[in-house]
Amino acid sequence: MSDDGKRAVSVIGFIGSVFSPWYAWSGRRNPANHVCLNVATYGPGGRFTMTDRGTNALRQTPDSLVIGPSAMHWRDGVWVIDINEVSSPPLISRVQGQIRLTPSALTGVELALTPDGAHIWRPFGPTSTIEVDLDTPGWRWQGHGYFDANFGTRALEQDFERWTWGRYPLGGGSTCFYDATRLDGSTLAAAVYFDAQGHGEVIEPHPKARVARSLWGVARGTRADAGYRPKQVKAMLDAPFYARSAVRTCLDGEETVGAHEALDLKRFRNPVLKPMLAIRVPRRARWRFD
Repeated sequence: MSDDGKRAVSVIGFIGSVFSPWYAWSGRRNPANHVCLNVATYGPGGRFTMTDRGTNALRQTPDSLVIGPSAMHWRDGVWVIDINEVSSPPLISRVQGQIRLTPSALTGVELALTPDGAHIWRPFGPTSTIEVDLDTPGWRWQGHGYFDANFGTRALEQDFERWTWGRYPLGGGSTCFYDATRLDGSTLAAAVYFDAQGHGEVIEPHPKARVARSLWGVARGTRADAGYRPKQVKAMLDAPFYARSAVRTCLDGEETVGAHEALDLKRFRNPVLKPMLAIRVPRRARWRFD
């Protein structure tokens, strides 16, 4: 998010694009045949790109991930993202430029989201600075961000009914909350504070607090000091099964604004959604590197 709070960006590199209808229709047999660099910009002139690409578009090294015309790679402690994508309808245009994310430190922490470890959350750089330089007027700015990853050996909807997640700058570091309801009825309630050196400390979760439902009616909640009512301060992505936003909450007496997401996998399992998603997630199976 930008320092002035007016703009934000999300970039996700997928190998096995979990929200792609094409990947679901394929039976999820070959993750490398459904790769994607999802770029979403929020604020004036915001765009959304999510092109599902085939095996020929994927290249990997120990410190880089190349997906078709775009790439993510490490350079001297900086996570550099070179973007060259085309946004989906209704605002079709090219999204080009570079994002540079610098973690204050890298963590050695990971969290199993299910008892058998089929789903793992890995917060690589929960406290980071970010520089955005895109070829669009007004899209050159600095702010704060984070770098994390999720890994899984089963589809999310096979194990979860819903979850909410939030990352909030706090006390020179960041606090992350992960709350989930699994299909078997069990729950996850995780809270971790990361200092600027990347050390993670499991903390007692703050009380649950409701956040107003999204425009699509997705239920949302986060954590806050007792009696405080968190509030969305910036809408970002709003889909029938997923909502991403900037939320203001108060933790240990400190007000903070962070990234928040809510995912309803019961809705995502509805087959009616897949053709709708295909409009926003085009499939481009062929790719040829120069």
